[in-house]
Amino acid sequence: MNASLVARLLFEGFVALSALHAGAQAPAAWPSKPVRIVVPFPAGGPTDITARVVGQALSIKLGVPFVVENKAGGRGFIGTSDAARAPADGYTLLVSSIGAMAINPRLYEKLPYDSVRDFAPVSLLVTVPIVVVVNPEALPVRDAQELVRFLKANPGKVNYASAGSGGSSHLVAEYFKFRTATFMTQIPYRGTGPAASDLVAGHVQIMFDTLLTSTPFVKSGKLRMLAVTTATRLSDYPDVPTVAEALQMKDFEASSWFAMWAPAETSTDIVRRLSSEVAIALKQPDVAQRLIELGAVPVGSSPQELAAFQNAEQDKWGRVIRRAKIKPE
Repeated sequence: MNASLVARLLFEGFVALSALHAGAQAPAAWPSKPVRIVVPFPAGGPTDITARVVGQALSIKLGVPFVVENKAGGRGFIGTSDAARAPADGYTLLVSSIGAMAINPRLYEKLPYDSVRDFAPVSLLVTVPIVVVVNPEALPVRDAQELVRFLKANPGKVNYASAGSGGSSHLVAEYFKFRTATFMTQIPYRGTGPAASDLVAGHVQIMFDTLLTSTPFVKSGKLRMLAVTTATRLSDYPDVPTVAEALQMKDFEASSWFAMWAPAETSTDIVRRLSSEVAIALKQPDVAQRLIELGAVPVGSSPQELAAFQNAEQDKWGRVIRRAKIKPE
């Protein structure tokens, strides 16, 4: 065997061994195993259902289970902290809400997580319209203009229900008060259900509620919808104006929302892939319809858009919290 042949065989052997070694060291293509979606709220709630609808669509598309794990407690502190501490390998995600990721960071002086530093934004999933509803017997006003006139003429005589201090139903009402220079007294409840029940019973007169909770009562005539706080009218209620339209405040807008994050330092490629797949999932007719039935509006966004939106929401609700001097319960 001549020297040139030996050299060639040695070279080819080196190349083969190098390729084998590289293959052993290269990470498996993502995803290659089940992905955990942490939801920091109880099963059956809107955040949980949104996560499950999107997770199921991702499971079908990507060929691995996306499994929702509910880790409720502490206004979202427990589950959110768990997700923040998880390995940044693309196999743990967080689906959470405006409360845990935009309101709590401005409401509490200290949190066991940093909603910006500890997470990589993936995508805004849905927005949830907030509607202004009144008990028509307890507060006989027919539109937002009449409401403002009544509040100005009767300061301190109207009580509004909230699902709890510091939540979106509380802050949106306070935002409305500031923008209209009116006064109402908050009556906080432990959850949307008890608040809505007392509104229907006439124990309180008004609520800034999610569309999902209010819809059955509006359709039955037990509650009257005066306006929506979204930027545009709702397709199911085209005759109900936005607050911005009704009161000529062009920049008045407020919604609840849910989004997806990964732990900080998760691969940019994985985050981009996830964001793209979520956008595709939200456009699927069956997925979109299921979310719409929940009273949500499918959105989807880039990671950069979610980051900017989250920062803007923190600033906006932080101003409301400071002005209203809201303290955590």
